[in-house]
Amino acid sequence: MYGAEAVILNLSRTLNEAGHSSMLGVFANAKNLNLQLHETAIAEGIESHIIPCSGQFDRAAMAKLRELVIQTNADIVHAHGFKADIYSFLALNNFSIPLVSTCHNWTDTDLAVSIYGKIDRFVLRKYASVIAVSDAVKNRLVKAGVHDEKIHLIKNGIDIRPFQKASPSLRGIVDKEGAPIVGFVGRLSKEKGADVFLRVASRVLEEIPDAKFVLVGEGPERNELELLVDQLAIGKSTFLVGRRTDMPSVYASFDLMVLSSRDEGLPMAVLEGMASGVPWVAAAVGDVPKIIQHQASGLLVPPGDVDSLADGVIGLLRNITERQRLGEGGRRRVQEEFSAERMSSSYLGIYQRALANKDSKKRENKHFVSPGNAK
Repeated sequence: MYGAEAVILNLSRTLNEAGHSSMLGVFANAKNLNLQLHETAIAEGIESHIIPCSGQFDRAAMAKLRELVIQTNADIVHAHGFKADIYSFLALNNFSIPLVSTCHNWTDTDLAVSIYGKIDRFVLRKYASVIAVSDAVKNRLVKAGVHDEKIHLIKNGIDIRPFQKASPSLRGIVDKEGAPIVGFVGRLSKEKGADVFLRVASRVLEEIPDAKFVLVGEGPERNELELLVDQLAIGKSTFLVGRRTDMPSVYASFDLMVLSSRDEGLPMAVLEGMASGVPWVAAAVGDVPKIIQHQASGLLVPPGDVDSLADGVIGLLRNITERQRLGEGGRRRVQEEFSAERMSSSYLGIYQRALANKDSKKRENKHFVSPGNAK
């Protein structure tokens, strides 16, 4: 359950609350089974269907996707991520149903992912509409040959309600003496910079030895990060707690959060932390400067700058009044600019435009007479 999954749930929830019908199709990958999105959707009362997938090119998965579209009488198919983009295109290319995609970000961290990303950007040229969550993603789409008129920039949005009155859930696990807790939320992968966060923790502990540092999330770099914790000798102050299903309560446990990413789009964790009233010290990467206003709703520093991140954390941990001011500034900004209702309204406009274009093409085809049949 990371940023893209949170967007999907927020979008489905708000569309359903507005009187529309939004259903999920979730790939069940045989080699890496993870049904957390499906299970969370069901628990929230959102209709969700599993699409079994046993390999990189599973014809049965495409057949299941077609069956699901017919069964639900869908008007729009909205794909999230390169796998959904490619499978939806291959399964539904001959259908008249409009395809819409949201591109959250690409992380070409290895050859296989890089190849999938290139195929994805080629396939997206055929989509009715493509939504970018940041200017950086939009620029990559344009460079990949997706027509500019098909690309729309829509800010991620969140349901603010769960974050307003959540009770802390980590205090008993991490700290029993009221020491400050600094949080990291994200996938444990290179682009998210969890290693940078740990080096920041090492620097901060030299000045504030009772501080605690918590990393929430899983990913391919977990083993390397555990080794780095040992190398930095910060094991007594650092906790890798893995995936959590109680994120509002997790955010409520933090006194301060750090974004140490090397690459970003528009991170949901930042929005959720701000909605919880938690101040941020963040690397000014991707669209983060468009969310966090420096010294109004958080602090921005150059990407990869361990010393600047650490200085920001130390300064805020020593000044509770400033933490409260920035936290409240962030909460107000999310309420005004990044609500799920505003996001779903923008998506609904995209859906309606795609359907209108489909109907227009139908009328054009209906009135077309080939020269050989003209009388």
